[in-house]
Amino acid sequence: MSSTTAGAALAEGAAVPYAVELGLTVLHTALYAALFLFAYLQLWLLLYYRERRLSYHTLCLFLCLLWAALRTTLFSFYLQNSLQALRLQQPFAHWLLYCLPGCLLFSSLCLLNLYFAEVIFKVKCAAEFNKYKVLLYLGSIFTSLLFLVVNLTCAMLIHGEVPENQLRWTVLARALVNDSLFILCAISLACCMCKLGKMSSANVYLESKGTSVCQAILVGSVVALLYSSRACYNLVAVAISPDSVPGPFNYGWDNLSDKVRVEVSGEEYVVFGVVLFLWELVPTTFVVLFFRAQRLSQNLTPAGMVNSHSYSSRAYFFDNPRRYDSDDDLSRLGAREGGLATPQCSGCYGSLAGNDSYAVGPRLGGTATDSAPLLFAAGGSEMNNHHSSYPAPQN
Repeated sequence: MSSTTAGAALAEGAAVPYAVELGLTVLHTALYAALFLFAYLQLWLLLYYRERRLSYHTLCLFLCLLWAALRTTLFSFYLQNSLQALRLQQPFAHWLLYCLPGCLLFSSLCLLNLYFAEVIFKVKCAAEFNKYKVLLYLGSIFTSLLFLVVNLTCAMLIHGEVPENQLRWTVLARALVNDSLFILCAISLACCMCKLGKMSSANVYLESKGTSVCQAILVGSVVALLYSSRACYNLVAVAISPDSVPGPFNYGWDNLSDKVRVEVSGEEYVVFGVVLFLWELVPTTFVVLFFRAQRLSQNLTPAGMVNSHSYSSRAYFFDNPRRYDSDDDLSRLGAREGGLATPQCSGCYGSLAGNDSYAVGPRLGGTATDSAPLLFAAGGSEMNNHHSSYPAPQN
């Protein structure tokens, strides 16, 4: 059956004209293809900037790349022949185009949780993160595999010879497991955003990675809100939809219907595109933009990693960066910066006296006036004579 015939058949009795459906299909195909190309470009840029091959950036971008490729393939089927996209006889092909994108979205959500959890642990205490690192990694991998196995198993059962009542319970069980996992991960991500907002030192770490706390909170909040609302919507739709009348709004993570039907109305197709755009394309675009490739600056002073005033006003010999400057240089420096900070106590060992004399020891033949024992002491004129009898050190 040609695309024109299929389009005319779908347009019969449909509230949405075929031209509108074709325009929406072209628009969706272009959007998903553009996101695919952008994510592909970011992966090449990461390779060009010599970033690590295995990191949160590469994994999330690769998952988004695969998701965009599957969605572009699906809408290209609709662009050629809408009935062909619905008549996927092979259960695995139907699961690949309709169900696997939901699994990829859940895996990206788990990676986002793991990334922000690592940021929080490293800002608080890096040693504490090393203690729980293996547990966090294994938990994220196990949760993603659980979602994948449940989704794949239920999809195979649905496309088999299953009675009608057992089919409904299978769909309900899958919705309960998968949507509950989505809601739990979204809640976990929201908690991470609350903790990041209260940690002022987290901005320093995130700026060293090319982002900021505001961007992280924005991306995490949008992703958590959209995914949790999608899961709640899917649970309600599956619970209240009748057995024999699949309404136009029961699109879960498998989209369309779990029953492989041979036709779909124009209203259902429009809602299908809106659901995918709002609850899949928008959060995925935020994730891709957040993990985009950036050439990080090596100057850490603007980010607060290195304090430009790291030297204190009371600099000792081995700590003083200007210890080899002459007296003229020091006087000019003090005039320029508002004067050298001198110790308040002139009786301290090795400190400069206020009258440009060195009070470094007790006076010979006299009683010491200071409470602390001194090595040398002399009057002003006597100390000046002693001081002038020695040649000044040359640089």
